[in-house]
Amino acid sequence: MQTTLKTTITVNDICEGFVYNELEGKGLFGLSGKLTIQPEYQRNYIYASDGGKKEIAVIESILKGYPIGLIYFNKINEGNLEVLDGQQRITSLGRFVTDKFAVKDANGMEQYYGGMAKDKQAKILETKLTIYECEGTESEIKEWFKTINIVGVPLNNQELLNAVYSGPFVTLGKAEFSNSQNANIQKWSAYVKGSANRQEFLERAFDWVSKGNIGDYISRHRYDDNIKELKTYFNSVIDWVSSVFTDVESEMRGLEWGRLYEEYHKKAYNPAKVSAEVQMLYADPYIKNRKGIFEYILGGSIDTKLLEVRVFDEATKKTVYAEQTAKAEKKGESNCPLCTLGHDANKAKIWSLNDMDADHVSAWSKGGKGDIKNCQMLCKTHNRAKGNR
Repeated sequence: MQTTLKTTITVNDICEGFVYNELEGKGLFGLSGKLTIQPEYQRNYIYASDGGKKEIAVIESILKGYPIGLIYFNKINEGNLEVLDGQQRITSLGRFVTDKFAVKDANGMEQYYGGMAKDKQAKILETKLTIYECEGTESEIKEWFKTINIVGVPLNNQELLNAVYSGPFVTLGKAEFSNSQNANIQKWSAYVKGSANRQEFLERAFDWVSKGNIGDYISRHRYDDNIKELKTYFNSVIDWVSSVFTDVESEMRGLEWGRLYEEYHKKAYNPAKVSAEVQMLYADPYIKNRKGIFEYILGGSIDTKLLEVRVFDEATKKTVYAEQTAKAEKKGESNCPLCTLGHDANKAKIWSLNDMDADHVSAWSKGGKGDIKNCQMLCKTHNRAKGNR
């Protein structure tokens, strides 16, 4: 890959013809239309997502005369360039000079570019940027894009995959799942954790349809001109979840719904009964892991390990241990109730507290409570062998 250093391009040059469209990935151009600021392999604009702190910092750096780092362009041909690294900074500059956000002056007053003093406007526009123009094959450019992180937020896994496998398939996927203006995002957000800007919805869509083999799936479909399968599968998962669980709980967000869909979507569920069980389990003070409630119900309400039912506290264990041991010593038998039923040497063994576990006399799954009246101490061997805990 060849690189050429450019030191005469100003902010004014870059922002000439800048157009910013709120629908991410569309209409981001500069240098009088010669520069594509967001090529298809680039991430969305994220500098405004933290309340604008990063984009404001870019402008404040320019005003203070601080360098904003190296910028890399990919030379497509003699008349066309695309941003290889520096998209966030360039977009911040363009957004500011087109009055999309304000910075605060020395007195704490907000100032948009259009309302600034002429000398400050000139200082911004006349600032020269340090730019390398790169020329190379697609694989060279993509490899370079993956490795450079000069300033800003590192690329996440899906952003890297978008870069490596850029093409019509990823472009269509981003238009559907990485557009923050998509009206479906509010519904998706009940079940998927993340943001459109950072490609989390797109990543989940790829993850679900590919059964976890995202890179392989995108590679095979890289040049497809439609995403019908991707959209259909994603929406099938979302529709299934929302039909089985009519209550939307915060703990549902970010669960492995793709895996759960594959395991359980062929089973029939009564949404009314499911809702009643969800509410009952949410009201149970002994359940520590509410996120496990949904898989627990889907699996037939059998695997209580998913719920992490609260165990007895140390004070309760010590009290029950002392009572059981005192009674056992008087009778000359083991302080483990199950050992007394045996015929070996343990029939009369007195176990130490450290060698015993607390157990529900009446299993939690059968309505047994987690109070001291329902607590018994068993030797570790019998407790681990005991079923239906």
